[in-house]
Formats: sequence, C-alpha cells, structure tokens
Amino acid sequence: MMRLARRSGARPAGVACAFVIGCLVAQAAAQERYPSKPVRMIVPFAPGGGADISARSISQKLSERLGQQFIVENRPGAGGNVGVELAAKAVPDGYTLLLVSSSYGANPSLYKLSFDPVNGVEPITLVSQQPFIAVVHPSLPVKSVKDLIALAKAKPGELNFASSGAGGIQHLALEFFKSAAGVNILHVPYKGGASAHTDLIAGYVHMTFGTILSTLKMVKSRQLRALAVTTTKRTSALPDTPTMIEAGVPGYVVSGWYAVLAPRTTPKPVTTLLNREIVALLQAAEVKERLAKEGSTVVAGTPEQLVEHLRAEIAKWQKVTRAAGIRLGATR
Repeated sequence: MMRLARRSGARPAGVACAFVIGCLVAQAAAQERYPSKPVRMIVPFAPGGGADISARSISQKLSERLGQQFIVENRPGAGGNVGVELAAKAVPDGYTLLLVSSSYGANPSLYKLSFDPVNGVEPITLVSQQPFIAVVHPSLPVKSVKDLIALAKAKPGELNFASSGAGGIQHLALEFFKSAAGVNILHVPYKGGASAHTDLIAGYVHMTFGTILSTLKMVKSRQLRALAVTTTKRTSALPDTPTMIEAGVPGYVVSGWYAVLAPRTTPKPVTTLLNREIVALLQAAEVKERLAKEGSTVVAGTPEQLVEHLRAEIAKWQKVTRAAGIRLGATR
C-alpha cells in the first residue's frame, strides 16, 4: 500500500480510506445478492405442531420468491429455549432465521436465559395470531366448559391435561385456567404438541389447549370435542364454539402467535429484505384466505411493532407465572 501511495502520489491515509470503502462496497454488493445459498429456519419445537406448520409454509413461499432453499430445522427442548438459543448465537449473516411462538414471551419469566429476548435478537415480523382451542377426548362426559369445571371440582386432581412441555404456552394456559376457574387438574408434559395430541386422541389423557393450526382437523373429524376458544372473539373456523369468557370464565384470554427473528447484528439490508418478502407473502389473498380457514389472522408488520408485542407478552406472562409460582431454572 505504501509503495502504491508513493507511485501515485496519494497519501497513505487516502489509500487506506479507499481500501476500506472498497471493502464496504463489496460487502454491500454481497448483501444485495442475498440469499446466495440455502437458509435455515430454526423451529424450537418438534415437527407437527403449529409453529412447524407455519414455518414450513413461510419457508416454501420464501424459496419460491427468492430462488434459494429455506429449510426448516426442528430443535425442540426446554420449552423452546434449545432452538432459540442456538439461533440467537448463530453467525448473524442472514442464513439462520428463527420462528418463535407464544412461549417465547413466557420464557423470560420461567428460565434464566443466556441472552436478551428483546434486545439480543433482530426482529423481522409478527406472522399471525390465533386462538387456542380447549379440547377434550369425546369419552369425557362434558359438553361445555361449565361441565368441565363441575367435573374437575367433583374429582379434584383426577382429570389430566396434556401439553407440549413444562413451561410452554399450553402449560401456562392451563395454570391460568386453573386459577381463573378454581380447579385442580394434573399437568402431563410431552416432548411436543404432536405427541400430546396422539395420546389425547387415544384417550390416555383427558384434555389440552391446542393451537388451532394443529387441532382444527381433529375437531372437525370428531376425534376431539371443542369446548371453547381462548381469544376475545369467536373464530370463523369454528363459529359455533364460544370464547372462554362466553363459556363462563371471566377475563380468560390467551392468544397464540408466531414471529420471525434473526440473530443480533444480522445486516440491516438482509432483515429489511426478509421483512418485505415475508409481509408480502402473508398479505397475498390466497395466504390470508387459507389462514382464515385455519382460524389464524395475519398480523404481518414492522420490526418495531414486533418489539412492542414482545415486551407486552413478556409483561403479561410475568404476572401469570408469579401468581402460579412457576420457575423452571436455567437453560444452560
């Protein structure tokens, strides 16, 4: 560089500046070509659940739009924290993404995390929101939430509830229900929503609060009986199924949601592109119609809106976990 400077008459500082600018231009050009290789989208839950279904749908559409494979990688464990922490610590180059669910907002109250769930990631977009469905095995002699509460009070501790894992959003939804309804129901944690549903259909457990994406078909095929949805309004996918509030549990509202994140310091041009593409594919009429039939509402938006949503969810579940006295410890 010094020899080049002498030959050209330029100052060394000017050459160094030109060199740095050249590197930045090359880096920007590389980002413009993103993605130039397959991208993995980590789902911190087992295959078959609502998060997995959403991630595969988004990945397929992104592959079509951007001309590179977006591959779903399931990494379940510790209420979703195994996959989340793997993604949070990945190289921030845009080739590792993360799809999280409602449990992401609850985990800061349950675990001692090794990263900041709001400031330690790059928000891309909220994907959708949907109700959980309170479902029971058809053999259980209840036709409504009031029937369920009466049976649970008559047989305290004898009814059981399947969830996708201790500390997951289904578990917390149960604890919220137990507190609101004044009942004692045994929690049976599984290693994923799919296995919980399998045992529920088989009659080994009595009930669960399933995501509408993973439970709706089982309700419509009469493998499970729906008692209520957990949102403030009924869903068009099950218009005759009341909300929990309508069914007699005042104040009971739990919404499921999915969002896409990236590791902290992922380049801004990459996260901007991903936000634009994911929002666009979610706003497509065919996608919105399909999600509506499945009971979901598209809520794609800005990274800033996702940050506000995460903060609100974390505050909400802090209150529930403190009231229930739940703490699961460190994830490391």
